[in-house]
Amino acid sequence: MQPITAKELEYVVDSISNEDLLIKQCAVVAASASNQAIKQVCGQMLQTHQQHAHMLQQALLHHQQLAPTQPAN
Repeated sequence: MQPITAKELEYVVDSISNEDLLIKQCAVVAASASNQAIKQVCGQMLQTHQQHAHMLQQALLHHQQLAPTQPAN
């Protein structure tokens, strides 16, 4: 496994941020919707986005072991 590049790291961080926003939005709609079908769909979407965020965080943890401890000169 190769260390990830700075550009790839930026992409992963942006993706985690986007998933976090989607988690918050789904949670708000699921909590405030009066239609049960909407609550259910948003609850499922909430779980999906939580899984995505977790997978991205796990990927970072796996690559952290490969990261250099000193900046490249």
